Amino acid sequence: MAADPRRSINAIERLCAGGLDERELRIRLLDTLAGLVSYGAYAFLLTDPVTCVGASPIAAVPGLPNERLPELIRAKYLTEVNRWTALTGVATLRRTVGDRLEASQVWREVQQDLGVTDVASLVLRDRHGCWGFLDLWRNGAHGFGDEEVALLDKAAPVITSGLRGALARTFTTTHPDERLGPVVLLLGEDLGVRSQTPSTDAWLRLLNPTDGALTPVPAQAYNVAAQLVAREAGVDSHEPTARVHLAAGRWVTMRAARLGPDIAVAIEDCTPADRAEVYGLAHGLTTRELEVFALLCGGADTRKVAERLVISEHTAHDHIRAVLARTGARSRQVLLSRALGSTSADAGTVR
Repeated sequence: MAADPRRSINAIERLCAGGLDERELRIRLLDTLAGLVSYGAYAFLLTDPVTCVGASPIAAVPGLPNERLPELIRAKYLTEVNRWTALTGVATLRRTVGDRLEASQVWREVQQDLGVTDVASLVLRDRHGCWGFLDLWRNGAHGFGDEEVALLDKAAPVITSGLRGALARTFTTTHPDERLGPVVLLLGEDLGVRSQTPSTDAWLRLLNPTDGALTPVPAQAYNVAAQLVAREAGVDSHEPTARVHLAAGRWVTMRAARLGPDIAVAIEDCTPADRAEVYGLAHGLTTRELEVFALLCGGADTRKVAERLVISEHTAHDHIRAVLARTGARSRQVLLSRALGSTSADAGTVR
């Protein structure tokens, strides 16, 4: 599909600079990409910036029954071909394996049945972390062409920056003080649900809102469980953990661990340390700014920051001002309230 690359990138840049939330941004990006590159199905996930484990998926896979979703996610994590954790930029299945599509486990076990003939994979990574990945599936005789791959390759860093900015904006609202969990969901080796703790339903409805009586298991739970399986298989070494934004500034952590033959997925509010790590990375703090930020989160004042970093108080003050400017926080109190998820009263005790 012919497209003016510069105009196409300009359209994507405008979307990414429009202040949209991460979900609306991804939906609008998919609409824009559909006018530039043809595809029949897609999976657009955010990822934990450190572990690269998928979260908050937006996907449309025509012809795939809901009961096969765990199978698809499991196969995706076990597939080494074009795995997002090892990619830079854009890759396509046919360019990587030629006509040997069966070399891809996810194609062999799932995509083959749906008539998929090529997959374009974009990893959305910058120097601050991995923020997501996008798979575009194509049916038909022709794979993704050179112009299409070049366009996607130019779009990837723009989309990455836009997603990171959207996630940074999630911290501007502090979530309510009440905490839920931790709760546990027990999955089998095939990622089928075995059991759950009584309060799990409330979490699942937050992770995957529904108006129906039944609460489907959110794909985030399948993702962390699939990462555990991939780690055990030696496919990838990242921890089976993902930090996920729900709403109103609330972030939760999902972890998978082996419990006998089954997989236990635990869901709970992010600890202040886990939340602060994502906050610093999402705002693109430099290495020195991250050091200053960590000290501030630990309760240090300007003098203590200077002592710990062996710099003058004047230089420490400049670094603190830079952190506030980059994060858009008008004061240290606001910075810590947003970063740690604390109330205003709690943050006010930090100087």
